Amino acid sequence: MQRAAVSVPANIAEGFKRRGRADKARFLNIAQASLEECRYFLILSHDLGYADTVSLLQLLDETSRFLDNYCRSLSSSSSSSP
Repeated sequence: MQRAAVSVPANIAEGFKRRGRADKARFLNIAQASLEECRYFLILSHDLGYADTVSLLQLLDETSRFLDNYCRSLSSSSSSSP
């Protein structure tokens, strides 16, 4: 869980600094995959009775929406370029 959680902002930061849109998108996709891995671990923790993860899942959903919107804006700005 910790590795996946640290991977999210690390890949966003690395992608942000990349010059090409395709390169940026690749790192953002890796961040999205790590978010989904975190989601799995939170669901598993809840199912096993280790923790009440409802509030954490809500924060994860919000982060996922922000990241999805950023990816969409990146792809729409590349499709509007000549």
